Amino acid sequence: MALSNVSLKRRSFLAAGSAALLAPYVRAQSKTAPEFHGAVVGHGAFRYRVDKLWSQADRLQTPVKDCHEMVQVKDGRLFMLTNHVQNNVLIYHVDGTLLGTWTLGFGGAHGLAIHEEAGGKEFLFITDTGGKVVKTTLDGEVLLELAAPSTFGAYGAKDVYSPTETAVAPNGDIYVADGYGSQYILRFDREGKFISKFGGRSTQPTNPGRFMQAHGVALDTRGTEPLLVCTERIRNEFNWFTLEGAHVRGVYLPGAYVSRPVIAGRHLYSGVCFGARLDDYRMWQQRGYVTILDDADRVISNPGGRAPEYRENRLQLMLQDQPVFNNCHDVAVDKEENLYVCQWNSSQVYPYKLHRLA
Repeated sequence: MALSNVSLKRRSFLAAGSAALLAPYVRAQSKTAPEFHGAVVGHGAFRYRVDKLWSQADRLQTPVKDCHEMVQVKDGRLFMLTNHVQNNVLIYHVDGTLLGTWTLGFGGAHGLAIHEEAGGKEFLFITDTGGKVVKTTLDGEVLLELAAPSTFGAYGAKDVYSPTETAVAPNGDIYVADGYGSQYILRFDREGKFISKFGGRSTQPTNPGRFMQAHGVALDTRGTEPLLVCTERIRNEFNWFTLEGAHVRGVYLPGAYVSRPVIAGRHLYSGVCFGARLDDYRMWQQRGYVTILDDADRVISNPGGRAPEYRENRLQLMLQDQPVFNNCHDVAVDKEENLYVCQWNSSQVYPYKLHRLA
C-alpha cells in the first residue's frame, strides 16, 4: 500500500533538571500528595508501591485526555498514547521525566503496539477508533495505513468499523481487533494486504470464537507456538486463538471487565477498566484495578483489587479493594518489572507508576 501523507505536528524537547529519581516515599510525605500515593498494593510476590506523582509532565504544556496505552522500547523509553489531539504520544524516561511528544491529530487514539523487525528496528502501530490503523517510526513518521475493510470487500457497506487494538506476528502479519465495531479480528500481511478475518459479533453469554467486545489483542509467545490472546471485555474473558483464527482456550475472570492483555515474561497483565459490586455484576466505572495471571492462566495478584480466591479450582468474584485507581485501561511492564497504569475517563490523570517490591 502507498505510504500515508498524514501531516505530522511534532514537538520534541529535553526536559531540564536532574535525571535523578526522588524516591516516592519522600514525595508521599508532601501535604499535597494524593490519596493512596505511597500505598502498597498487590498480593504474594507481586506487590507494588504506588507512585501517583511519577509523571513530571506540565499539564499546561502537555495536556492529556484519556491515557490509553503505553509500551517500552529497547532503549528504555516509555511511549504513552493519549487521545488528546495536541499530543497523541508522550515519551517518558522511567523516572518520569518527559522527553518529548508528537501527534498525528487523532481524536480517537486508542491502541498502541510495538514491533521489532529484522535488523532490530522498532516500529509503533497506532489504532484510532475513528477507523485508522497506522504504522509509524518512533519519531511519528507514518509508513503504512491500513485500508478500511469495506473498501476491499471484507465488510458490507453497513458494517461498522471502529478498531481498538493491533498485534503483529513474528512474520509481520498484522491483526486488528475491531472492538468497538463489528467484532472481527482482521488479518493483514506486512504490506497491508488483507488476508482473512475471524470472530464476529455474538449476543450469547458463552460463544467461543465470537465476541461481544473484542477490546484488545496481543501476541503470546510463552508456549510452543505463538498464539493470539484476545480480550472479551463484556464477558470478563481472555481467549486464545491460533494465528489462523482457530479457538484454543479461554479463561473467565468473574467481575473483571478487562482491557488488553499484556504479555511480559511468563505472566499476563491487564488493566480492569470496569468492575462489579458485591451484589451487582454490571459494568461500574471507578471500580478499576490491575490483574496479573501466571502461565497456567491463574490469577496471582490484583493490585488495587481484592486478593484472588479459588474454590474447588474455580476463581471467585473479583472486586476492587480500595479506590487507588478509577478505570484502568492499560498496564506497561518495564525491564525492572515495575508497572505503569494508564487510565480512561479519570480526570485526565497521567500514568501512575507501581514500584515492584522485592
